[in-house]
Amino acid sequence: MEAYQTWSVKSRPDKRVKTVCERVGCPQWRSGWESVIDESTPLGRDQAAFIRGSRRTFKEQHTAAGLTVFRFEPYQRCFADHQTMPEKYLVRGGDYRATVGELRVHTRAADWVEHVQQHMGRLLDERAKG
Repeated sequence: MEAYQTWSVKSRPDKRVKTVCERVGCPQWRSGWESVIDESTPLGRDQAAFIRGSRRTFKEQHTAAGLTVFRFEPYQRCFADHQTMPEKYLVRGGDYRATVGELRVHTRAADWVEHVQQHMGRLLDERAKG
C-alpha cells in the first residue's frame, strides 16, 4: 500500500459552467420565493404567462392593489441562471515533491472524500498492527 498520497482539488478560474440551484446554495431553492407581477402591463402579462407555463409549483394570490403574487415552494429550480467553476478532485501516488504511481480523478466531491476516508482507515489499521 502506498502510504504517501497527494490529495488536491483543482479548478480553472477562467471556465464557468451552468449549474443547478442546489449546488450553489441558492436561497430561493432552499426557502422558496415570491414573484410579484403587475398583470395590467404587457410585460407583466408575459411574465405571468411564463410563470404559469413554467411547471414550477406555486400558489397564486391577488392583492388589493391588483398585483398577482406567485409564492413558490422550496426545493425547485428558480429562474436564475447559476454558474460555477467545475472542480476536479485528484489523488496522486507520492508526496507533493514527487509523483509516483497513477493519477486518479474523481468528478464528485463525495467520491473523493470517501477515497480519503478509506485511505486514512487503511493507514490507521496498519499503524495499529505495528
